[in-house]
Amino acid sequence: MFFEFLIIIIGLALFEFICSVDNAIINAHVLKTLPVKFRKFFLSWGLIFAVFLIRGVLPFIIVWIANPSLTFFQVFNFVFSSDPKIREYVEESQSMLLLAGGVYLAFVFFSWLFLEKKDYAFFMERFIHKQSVWFYAIVSIIFTTVIFFSLKVKPLLALSASIGSTAFFITDGFKRNASAKESELLDTSKSAWSKILYLEVLDASFSIDGVIGAFAFTISVPLILLGNGFGALLVRQITVQGINLISRFAYLKNGAMYSIGVLGSMMILEAFGKHYPFWLAPFNTLALLSIFLYLSVKEAKKIKRKPITIDKY
Repeated sequence: MFFEFLIIIIGLALFEFICSVDNAIINAHVLKTLPVKFRKFFLSWGLIFAVFLIRGVLPFIIVWIANPSLTFFQVFNFVFSSDPKIREYVEESQSMLLLAGGVYLAFVFFSWLFLEKKDYAFFMERFIHKQSVWFYAIVSIIFTTVIFFSLKVKPLLALSASIGSTAFFITDGFKRNASAKESELLDTSKSAWSKILYLEVLDASFSIDGVIGAFAFTISVPLILLGNGFGALLVRQITVQGINLISRFAYLKNGAMYSIGVLGSMMILEAFGKHYPFWLAPFNTLALLSIFLYLSVKEAKKIKRKPITIDKY
């Protein structure tokens, strides 16, 4: 049992870390424009907000939304006790939670694949990015297909799929707005408090991917809290180190997105009755992270060996 818990926590920490790479890079960019005291404030008090308030409370809220007939106190009691009645009730609604999370993660993956600028690890990524006009058609077809099968199995599953879709478009709007506002945040004339407040909102939107994906690993909230907490601490450490460390790995974001795509697919299939061993989600995350770390190191060596050409005038 201990070994199983350890594998899940390590997988959760890795998943939280790779999901928050973009967040760490933006934080590091913006923090360079802030006075030292504000940097320390963000990295200390901001950590409390990011880990304890967002990643700490959000799993409870998700379980509560999936079980609307339970009070928040009963959900809290389920997490920290072994009440068989509440546990049985929550496990019955697990399919709803998994489907909402699966749809959300699947949309995140396809949004990255079709719409987002990236370092291309494979030729197909470049080709698909050029077909960005098909993103909305593809996710609409996926969504309609999921709704069709949900209505056959359990009508409430259709509502779960709709919630997952809604959550994606809300958080995607925040993330895209953050990308557009990044240059404004680097402006030294902006107040330090406005930058910190914006970074906290941005951190909250990025944390949703990690928390929702965590339910592909386990529905045990204590394990999610531990795994995501360690991952969030690691992201903060990278923010302190700056972007130079993470920028060496060009394809790390690619690995994160493929991991999200696989986990989203697993959650959707599991919601419809497919069962997976506990180690599959952590293994997926570790394997994809290793593959894209290898590709990143290989690319870095290739760039280093590339001869420098001098233009002649």
